[in-house]
Amino acid sequence: MESKQNIAAVSAQELAADVAEKDAFELELPVPAEEVEAIRDTLRRRLGEFATEGVDDSDKIAYLTRLALELTGARALEILQRASADHADDVNFPEHTMAHILELVGGPAVAGLDLVAYDAAVRAEATLIDSFSPYPEVRSVIDPFDDPSIPVETVRAYVLGLIWVVIGAFVNSFFAWRQPQLKLQSTAIQLLLYPCGKLAQLLPDWGVTMFATLMVNVGASSSNFMNYVLIQRLPVYYGQEWVSAGYIIVLNLSSLIVGFGWAGLLRRWVIYPSRAIWPTVLPTLALNRALLVPERKTRVHGWSISRYRFFFVCFVGMFLYFFLPDYVFTALADFNWMTWIAPTNLKLALITGSFLGMGVNPVPTFDWSVINYFNPLVVPVFATVNNYVGMLCGGVVVVALYWTNYRWGAYLPINSNQLFSNMGVKFNVSRVLTDGLLDEDKYQAYSPPYMSSGNLVYLGAFLMMYTLSFLYTLATEWPMLRAAVRSFWQGLRNRKGSTYAQYGDPVSRLMTRYKEVPDWWFLALFVVSFAMFLAGVLTYPTKTPWWAIIVTTLVSFVMLVPITLIYAITGFDLRMNNLSSVISGYMLPGNGNANLMCRLIGINTDIQADTFVSDLKMAHYAKVPPRAAFRAQLLAVVVQCFVGVGVILFQIDNIENLCSSTQKDKFTCAGTTTIYADSVLFGVIGPRRVFDRLYPPLKYSFLIGVLIVPPMLLLRRWFPRQMRYVHPVLLANGAASWGSSYNLAYFTPGLYASLAFMWYVRRRYLAWWSKYNYVLTSAFSAGVALSGVVVFLAFEYKSVDLDWWGNTVSRAGVDGSKAGAILAIPDGGFGLRPGTY
Repeated sequence: MESKQNIAAVSAQELAADVAEKDAFELELPVPAEEVEAIRDTLRRRLGEFATEGVDDSDKIAYLTRLALELTGARALEILQRASADHADDVNFPEHTMAHILELVGGPAVAGLDLVAYDAAVRAEATLIDSFSPYPEVRSVIDPFDDPSIPVETVRAYVLGLIWVVIGAFVNSFFAWRQPQLKLQSTAIQLLLYPCGKLAQLLPDWGVTMFATLMVNVGASSSNFMNYVLIQRLPVYYGQEWVSAGYIIVLNLSSLIVGFGWAGLLRRWVIYPSRAIWPTVLPTLALNRALLVPERKTRVHGWSISRYRFFFVCFVGMFLYFFLPDYVFTALADFNWMTWIAPTNLKLALITGSFLGMGVNPVPTFDWSVINYFNPLVVPVFATVNNYVGMLCGGVVVVALYWTNYRWGAYLPINSNQLFSNMGVKFNVSRVLTDGLLDEDKYQAYSPPYMSSGNLVYLGAFLMMYTLSFLYTLATEWPMLRAAVRSFWQGLRNRKGSTYAQYGDPVSRLMTRYKEVPDWWFLALFVVSFAMFLAGVLTYPTKTPWWAIIVTTLVSFVMLVPITLIYAITGFDLRMNNLSSVISGYMLPGNGNANLMCRLIGINTDIQADTFVSDLKMAHYAKVPPRAAFRAQLLAVVVQCFVGVGVILFQIDNIENLCSSTQKDKFTCAGTTTIYADSVLFGVIGPRRVFDRLYPPLKYSFLIGVLIVPPMLLLRRWFPRQMRYVHPVLLANGAASWGSSYNLAYFTPGLYASLAFMWYVRRRYLAWWSKYNYVLTSAFSAGVALSGVVVFLAFEYKSVDLDWWGNTVSRAGVDGSKAGAILAIPDGGFGLRPGTY
C-alpha cells in the first residue's frame, strides 16, 4: 500500500471555483474561500487525532476537501444521521466522535458553531465517514484513494515474500511447543522485509509493495495440524508408529487449505462491512505506511528518532536482554518469588505458584514472551480487560471447587490439563485400548480419567461459549448478518455482478475497479482440499468414517460466522475447540483417533478461515487486487506446509522428552496436551460417560450459555453507554483460560502492558503512541524470537547448562515440581467405584 503521491494539493480558491453554486444548507450560495479553508482545517484537525506523526498527509486532505465540497448539506446530514444509528452500540466507534455527530445533527445552535464553521464541520465529518472510514485508527493507516498503476505481483515481491515465509514458518513452527511460545510476528518480518526490498531495487524489477507482506502474514506461521501429529506419534500420548511423512504432508496441506474455501464466503460478513475493523491487522498496515511514505524528522513528546531506527534499537536491546530470562537467569522468566519464602508450603504454591498454582502474583515475570502472550499492545484495551475479568471470575470458581473437593479435584493439582487415574498419576490411555478402540473390560478394570478443578472450569466455560457466542452475535449483529446473507443470495443469482457494488463502504467502492475472485474459485478449492483430506483419513488407519468428517465440518461452519465476527471486532481469536470433539464423541464413542480427525477438520475450518480472512481484510484495506491476493495466499500456504513438515520431523527425532511436562528447554506442548486430554475424554471415553457419570454438571453449560443472552441484551438496552464495553463472550473466553499450564502469571503482566500503552499512553501521548506503539511490540517480539533461536541452537540443543541459583530457585520447591494436592490419595484410590463408570 503506497500513497498516491501525484495527487497535488489544491488551493482554497481553486477548490471553491470547482464547486461553485453548491448549496450551503439553507441557501443556494457559491462556496466562499473561507468555507473551503474551514473544511480543510477541520479535516486536518480530525485526521491529526490519530495521524502517523511525521508523515505528510496533505494529499489526503486535498482529496477529502474536494469530496467534502461536492457534498450537499442535506446529504451530509443524512450520512451523519445514519452513522449515529449504525454505530450507536459500536464499541470501536469513539465516544467523543459520536457526541460530536449528535451535536452536529442537532443543528448550529446545539453544536455551538456559526454557519460557516457548522457547514465545514458537517461536510468534513460526513466525508470522513462516507469516503474514508468511520474509525480514526483505520484512517491513520490507509489512504482514501487508490493508484491502480502501482505494481503488485512482481518477481521481486514473490521472491522476497517466499524467502520470509520460509524463515517465519521455520521459527514459528519450531517454537510452537515452547511455553511460552516465541513468535516472529508478521509485523516484525515486515520491518525486516523493508531493507531487503531496498537492496532488491538493484534488480530489474518494480518496487516491493504490500504484496510480500500479505504472503508473510498468512504463510509465516505454525500449522495447527502438527499438534495432532505429536499426539498420534509421540509415546507420551498415543504412540502410533504408522504416522509417516506421507501422512503428515497429505493431511497438513489439505487441512491448511480447507478453510480457504470458507474464507471466500465470509467476505460478506467480516471483510466488506466497515464495522469489521480487524484490530490485529492495523499494526501491519501502520508499519507499511510508515516505511513506504517518506517520514519527516519531527519531535513527538521530545522523541525525534525515526521509526526504523527505533525498531532496530529496540530489536537489538531485546535480542541481547532475552539471554537473561531465557538462559543466564531463568528465574526472571518464571518469577515465582512468593514461593521462595516457603518453598515447601503447598497452599502458598497452589495460589501463587507459576507452575503448579494459580499464578496470583503482582510481579510474575520479566520476560517479554510472557508479557506478550496475548498481544496486549495490539488488542483493544476493552477486550483485554474483559478477558482478564473473566479469568479472575473463573479463578474464584476454580479455588472454590478445589477446596470443597468437588468431583475429587482436591486429590489432584489445582490447574492442570493432564488427565489422571484414580491413583492420582497420569492417565495411561493405552491401558484401556484394544486395536485403538475403547475396551470396556480394560476400562472398568483400570480407571476413568479425572481432571483438575481448573480443567473442569475450562471445559464448562468453553461449552457455554458455543451457545452464548452464536446467539449473542446473532442478536447484536443481525442487520449486518442479514445484509450479508442477502448479498450471498444475490451473488448466486447474478454470478457476473460485482459483490463490491452491494456494499457502500469507501474501500469497497474503490475496489470495484479490480476483478473479484469468484465464489466458485473458493468453493472449488474447498472441494479439492476436502476430498484430499478425506482421502488421507480413509487411506491411513485413522479408523474415521467419511460421514463423520462431513457432519463435523457442517456444524463447525455454522459457528464460523459468529466467532470470526467477534475476532473482527474485538481482536480476540476465539476457538471452537471442543464442539467438534463432543459431536464426534457422540457419533463415534470409544474412538480417539476419529475424534482427533473430526476435531482437526472442525477447528481448522475455523483457524484457517480466520487466517485467510484477516489477510484478505488487510488486502482490502491496502487495495491489493483480490486475484493477486488469492494467488499469494495459496502459494504461501503450500510453502508453509512443507517447511512445517520438515521442522516437526526434525523435532520428533532430535528433541529429548518432547512434550513432557518436565522438558528442560520448555518444549512442554501445553496446548497439545489439552487437545490430547479432550480426545481421551470425548473420544475414547465418550461424552455420554463424561456428562452422565463423571462430570454431570458440564452438560448444563450449553443451557447456561443460552440463559445468559437475554439479561445481557436487556442490560445493553437499559445501559447502552456502559454495556458497550462489556462483552459476555470475552468474559467466558477468559474463564476458559484455566485448565492448562497457563495461569494468571501469563495474563497479569499483559494487563499491565495493555493499560499502560493501549489506555494511558494512547490517551495522554497519542502522537507518541501513533508513531511508536506498533513498532515497539514488533521489535520486542522479533528480538525475543531470534534470540530464542540462537540460545537454543548455541546452548540448549548442545546441553550447555548454566547451573546456579538464578536458574534453579524457581523450580526448587513444590511449585517447580508441578505436583501436589491438598488431599492424600486414599487406599484403593478415589472417585467412582469399578463397574459404575
